[in-house]
Amino acid sequence: MHRLALATAALCALSVASACAQDAAPDYSPAERLLFMTPQLQTLQPPTLLRYRFSRRGSLEEPFADSVTLALNARADGGCCAARGTFLSAARRLPVPDVPQAEGNPVILYFLEHDMREMQRLTQGAQRHFRKRLRLAIQQGGAVRDVTLPYQGQGVVGQEIVLSPFLDDPLRPKYEKFARKSYRFLLSAAVPGGLYGIRTRIPGEDPQARPLLVEELLIEGAGAMDGSWNGHPPPEEEGATNLAATWQTP
Repeated sequence: MHRLALATAALCALSVASACAQDAAPDYSPAERLLFMTPQLQTLQPPTLLRYRFSRRGSLEEPFADSVTLALNARADGGCCAARGTFLSAARRLPVPDVPQAEGNPVILYFLEHDMREMQRLTQGAQRHFRKRLRLAIQQGGAVRDVTLPYQGQGVVGQEIVLSPFLDDPLRPKYEKFARKSYRFLLSAAVPGGLYGIRTRIPGEDPQARPLLVEELLIEGAGAMDGSWNGHPPPEEEGATNLAATWQTP
């Protein structure tokens, strides 16, 4: 399929978060609803730039710090939002599609796509397999609990979702070193864009060892947006993928 068709399908899927939430069947898990069926952008006033910091550390690879941004402009009807994301920079940059009618926060999908590519790189396994395991863990619920999160000098109410999708994988022996990887999603309606942060952690081989790898994305804040982008879809970017359709529950 042509990349434009793939990107268009992704944008359509990402723009129906509130409709999905209203029509969701009872068997959708709380984790699914929080991550993929909540209109996290609906209270924002465009133009706005959401800023996140990204870091990697651990004993497996060299640490680095980078940034993730989501530029939000008014849609044609004046509502929020038409979204354009950047995920990391330079050689690490992940090409991501624009979302002309975003309601859910696309940064969640951008992070998951980055993570699946990293799992493939580290293990030589198939992205499709790791994606299926994580989708299944989200569908089955995981642990969801209320938390208080520090944001701009005060505590805000949020939700934490914790998943360990590879522990019971029949293919675990093929990538045993990475099988205890955990995912921690932090969400809060009190922070702009609804996403406070995402953290993945691959522990060391024994409890006293340093983690093999920790990746963390955390909200820095929202502010004015520089530049003249008006929310219309730009030319296609090489490598843009059908992220929303990829992460839909089968």
